[in-house]
Amino acid sequence: MNVRDKVIVVTGGGSGIGRALTLKLLEKGARVAAVDLNENTLSETAELAAQYGDRLSRHIVNVSNREAVEALPGEVIAAHGVVDGLINNAGIIQPFVRLKDLEYDAIERVLNVNLYGVIYMTKAFLPHLLARPEAHIVNVSSMGGFFPVPGQTLYGASKAGVKLLTEGLYSELIDTNVNVTVVFPGAIATNISENSGVMVERAASTDDGVSQSYRTTPADVAAEIIIDGMEQDKFQVYIGSDAKMMNTLYRLNPLRATRFMYNRMKDLLPG
Repeated sequence: MNVRDKVIVVTGGGSGIGRALTLKLLEKGARVAAVDLNENTLSETAELAAQYGDRLSRHIVNVSNREAVEALPGEVIAAHGVVDGLINNAGIIQPFVRLKDLEYDAIERVLNVNLYGVIYMTKAFLPHLLARPEAHIVNVSSMGGFFPVPGQTLYGASKAGVKLLTEGLYSELIDTNVNVTVVFPGAIATNISENSGVMVERAASTDDGVSQSYRTTPADVAAEIIIDGMEQDKFQVYIGSDAKMMNTLYRLNPLRATRFMYNRMKDLLPG
């Protein structure tokens, strides 16, 4: 689906990949409904996009709040007339600890934002997308959604849920006008740790909390790759040499790959 003249909803539009997606979509001629919980960062995105005028609308919404999400399609349609695409990008990481040390409030927060947020947004917008001549849903999973990262086990479980949710949705929508893409970013240069309220000692602020064993991909490059995958109706999109390599290694030898990552990460784990 070519994004020009389409209305695309982007969650997490206040920073990181979400901000880069918002700006890149506008640059390509789309109208964008940028969604974020943080009013200040979303305002910063709007300032960066001032030249695009009313082609950008801002929506202060917590994607883990089902009632707020269910009201969102009406707000987007009021601002833009229709909705053609949804990019579920918003996500947070967990504190960098073993599962045995992870508090239940952190567990629930990660699941609510990363998994239930995607479910709520998809359920809310899907009827409107099915009514369009063509439409697209992009769900951002993670390298941690197919490859175990110690210290991010619950985060990985939430992103694995996004992976299978998206692939199942793809299979359900094969004979419809709605295409579906799942994205697996590796290490992306964003401030996800700060936005998650997490301090990751001696680890890079990347999209899976993993230390920088590989060069991080800039957020604007990641956004370009995601939009390209969307426009080409790709089933899966991998971002970064780390995500591509770990996908290959894990397919060939899951146990060896798991031990490889543990040896890379064990010194970062407390306790």
